[in-house]
Amino acid sequence: MLSSMRGAVKLRRLAFYVAALFLLQISRANASNDTLLWGPYRPNLYFGVRPRLPNSLLTGLLWSNTDNYASAQHNFRHTCEQHEGMAGYGWEEYDARNGGRQVIHDTGNKIDLTIDFVKVPGGQHGGSWAAKIKGVPREDAPPTLVTTLIFYAGMEGLGELAFKNGDEDADAVVLHGETGELGAFDISFEDSSENLLPYKTHPSWDSKPLDKPLLNSMQVPPEAIWQAKNIAFTSMKAEIDGLVQQFGQENMPPPWQAFTIKQDPQPGNFHMVQKVFVGSFETDIFFNSASGPAVSSETLTETISASSKSFKKKFTEVFKPLPPFTKSAYTDFSETMFSNLFGGIGYFYGDSLVDRSYAPEYDEDNEGFWEETADARARAEIVKDPAVELFTSVPSRPFFPRGFLWDEGFHLVPIVDWDLDVTIDIVKSWFNLIDQEGWIAREQILGAEARSKVPAEFQVQYPHYANPPTLFLIIDILIDKLSDPANASSKQKIESELRHLYPLLKRQYQWFRRTQYGDIKSYDREAFSTKEAYRWRGRTPQHILTSGLDDYPRPQPPHPGELHTDLISWVGMMASTLLRLSTQLDETDDIADFTSQNKAILRNIDALHWSSEHKTYCDATIDDYEDSIHVCHKGYISIFPFMTGLLPADHKNIPHILNLIANDKELWSPYGIRSLSKSDEFYGTEENYWRSPIWVNMNYLILKSLLSTATSAAAPAKVKTQATKIYTDLRKNLVNNVFEQWQKTGFAWEQYNPETGDGQRTQHFTGWTSLVVVIMRMPDLKPSGEIRHGEL
Repeated sequence: MLSSMRGAVKLRRLAFYVAALFLLQISRANASNDTLLWGPYRPNLYFGVRPRLPNSLLTGLLWSNTDNYASAQHNFRHTCEQHEGMAGYGWEEYDARNGGRQVIHDTGNKIDLTIDFVKVPGGQHGGSWAAKIKGVPREDAPPTLVTTLIFYAGMEGLGELAFKNGDEDADAVVLHGETGELGAFDISFEDSSENLLPYKTHPSWDSKPLDKPLLNSMQVPPEAIWQAKNIAFTSMKAEIDGLVQQFGQENMPPPWQAFTIKQDPQPGNFHMVQKVFVGSFETDIFFNSASGPAVSSETLTETISASSKSFKKKFTEVFKPLPPFTKSAYTDFSETMFSNLFGGIGYFYGDSLVDRSYAPEYDEDNEGFWEETADARARAEIVKDPAVELFTSVPSRPFFPRGFLWDEGFHLVPIVDWDLDVTIDIVKSWFNLIDQEGWIAREQILGAEARSKVPAEFQVQYPHYANPPTLFLIIDILIDKLSDPANASSKQKIESELRHLYPLLKRQYQWFRRTQYGDIKSYDREAFSTKEAYRWRGRTPQHILTSGLDDYPRPQPPHPGELHTDLISWVGMMASTLLRLSTQLDETDDIADFTSQNKAILRNIDALHWSSEHKTYCDATIDDYEDSIHVCHKGYISIFPFMTGLLPADHKNIPHILNLIANDKELWSPYGIRSLSKSDEFYGTEENYWRSPIWVNMNYLILKSLLSTATSAAAPAKVKTQATKIYTDLRKNLVNNVFEQWQKTGFAWEQYNPETGDGQRTQHFTGWTSLVVVIMRMPDLKPSGEIRHGEL
């Protein structure tokens, strides 16, 4: 029996390998010939450009103020980091088709950088691109501020990459490269004639003058190229050690002379270009494909201007904020929030750590199961799944620079209205990861670079653990677009892509039903259906990380008979979406099943989770007498069936939900809806991650359902009036607070304090917090629920 199980596991793994390889080949073919091939797809870096191709060209930028020895090494920037001496940074404008502008307010290095990145598509290999980098010293900087920049390019796979001229003419620096997928290309550099450069102040200048770029090449293991900062530091340390030996500690050159790479252009797969500037500076980088149109210093400024005008025009058409957010400051804020979300899209490729041991303890059927599962994980044989690729937007460039399944659906809500192709590419990229059982890992930590940002205890993924299936939110929006006359030109494409995704969506839905089922029969629970109940696996006494609401209070102690309100709501949303989609695609064999399952879930939500005593939805568990009881912690869990759009506007429980939301002793705050009731015994306690803070993604779902209720003809007059008032006040409060915190700190935040409104936890959280862009565009309602401005 054991050998047959192992054989089955091996076959599944082999099938996964083959499928991954096949999908990767398809993706390569598509990506290499479109306008989305190139981009700043290394969002974990302040600036790094790469193509959507594995084992290809990686580029990036490092910089530092080198005025003194004490701070120069510490202040070298490369990867985005929290609390690194930034007064804010990110994209002020960004479109994946054309490029955009990123501004970095680097207080630690006393300089503001503006990076204009533009793309010039065309030809057989994805076109060309360029970047203009401007540095302006901040007010507290000395007039002779010295800044060093290092641009690097590395080849992870097969191909050529070398300096064209070597030492012959160092003023005209050109890197020439060629690969099978990119064709031939040149990377060249040009500086403004107004730049001020260092001059000789020390004898070391004679062997290494800094009035022209320094070039360095070496052969680096391909899997180590991402560690470019360490590579540069290794080169600089060798140079500094040589200076110490030559001149001694008492006669060292100035730090801007010492912190330089070795001048050594030669063959290799990793190349650096270093420049040193005094005061303000401007420098350009050009990547020109031999098969496409070229970009030059003469055309770059015009291309930047055209890209900016195009972005602003489109933004007005798609996301113009509606009342009361009509001041230009809100538009600037909205542009920045969307641009940071869109500019946070990355391309990732690598292997991942997975526990495919299929231990029976992972079913969590016994009391004390969390200890059994911990023991099983401790003895599990962790395998590396084959390298796969993922095209995804990231929650936070400094702290979460990787793909998260339950974040992605929220990320795509704004993106789907801006660029349908990007949205579909991302959705397909995620579903390309689905295994034969229907599982998609909730956190995509692909390769060593991604793992370097994740504590070891969180790196392994488990095929029995789920995560909220928010990609179904986007499927629902795509179905809406099919019936919108404004999308007539895209209808055929949308329908074709949905038809392609349909079996994968079904597979994931069935995986949820099979692996996250809840027990009704064993405990004599009264329910409409004995099948529709659900329980998150991965539970401990302190957390259900798999739910996304990590430390939200749940029944204690954990019990295998628990039922979770949020999970049945998510599965209900999946069933509702699949019913719509199967009907749209005329999948007649499935419609009846989805209809009955959808009905049973909706009935069971009320039968199993509504507490007539507390007038709210609650988790359920089993008490000491083996009876099913409700455990009610009022908060996001209590309104999940409403948030996920499962309750019709005339549902009998909606008045109680609205009262709970609007009660300032419960969920209401001046800054948004709290995650947990202020009256709950666990409010603000312990980790306090989901035990009081305001989360924009949950508030978006609340607003969406309030709007649907307020504008529904089926809603009773009193419900309509109350929903309209809550919607209007919440929309204003939430947006204004995120806006004010952005103005105050320079950042969007992971969550917001319900007592003060302060942004907290992860800074530069431009993932689902960017939903304020959509919220500002939501209709402005009259007190009657009629739309004053905008449209549904």
